[in-house]
Amino acid sequence: MKQVIIAGKMVPAIGIGTWHMGDQPAQRAMEIAAIRAGITAGARVIDTAEMYGSGRAEDLVGEALTTVERQSLYLISKVLPENASKQRMEASLDASLKRLRTDYLDLYLYHWRGKIPLAETVVELQRLQQTGKIRAWGVSNFDIADLQELWQLPGGDQAVVNEDLYHLGSRGLEYSVLPWQRAHKLPLIAYSPVAQGDAWGHHLTTNAIVKAIAEQHQVSIYQILLAWVIRHDQVLAIPQTSSAVHMAQNIAAADITLTSTELAQLDQAFPAPTTKQPLDVL
Repeated sequence: MKQVIIAGKMVPAIGIGTWHMGDQPAQRAMEIAAIRAGITAGARVIDTAEMYGSGRAEDLVGEALTTVERQSLYLISKVLPENASKQRMEASLDASLKRLRTDYLDLYLYHWRGKIPLAETVVELQRLQQTGKIRAWGVSNFDIADLQELWQLPGGDQAVVNEDLYHLGSRGLEYSVLPWQRAHKLPLIAYSPVAQGDAWGHHLTTNAIVKAIAEQHQVSIYQILLAWVIRHDQVLAIPQTSSAVHMAQNIAAADITLTSTELAQLDQAFPAPTTKQPLDVL
């Protein structure tokens, strides 16, 4: 199983995303079962945020993890821009910890840029790390200009990840963000790595090349899409599903290695950008 090092800790390269989880009370038991199935299949990273369902996703994750040894997991949550200040961030973090039923996060992310000065947010993230409530911190939805600004701030280079939208049909990060992150040894967490079940009009699941490669490996199309996302070192994917069966398949995709020929075929079908593309924030 392919692995990634985040803040000095080695974890499997495919984790569990929770965006949209907790939104439908009738699906709660199924979603809890899916998270537990992912952990049983080998997942260790669980990614959530106070924004997701206004805390309902965190609460659901907290319940799902009551049967799991906390120290075996790598738990990530995120602070909203309006809460990323000296005055509000710790209270926001405490509320997340309460919903998650834990006394610390392995990683706390600034969800996206807001009006609060970035320098203030960085200082507070560092202070919270010193309290032990978070073990490490990072950013999310940062473009190249944001990352460059971050790195110029005192302590800004202590960020341990950037989390961004990345999948075969959305390769804008490859123009400047990913090269910059590799040069600065900053891992990427890729959210929506299968384009929300290919619901965004990229036609990934109907593409003949993708289908042929999946058949060659005798796996699902979504597993091929995940294997493509984590083909680079230091990229971690966090697909979301409410199905226990699909969750286990997602985690198993970390065992798939695409050949250079297959990667070239996918590049031809879904070319990398040759000019800078706008960054989507989700």
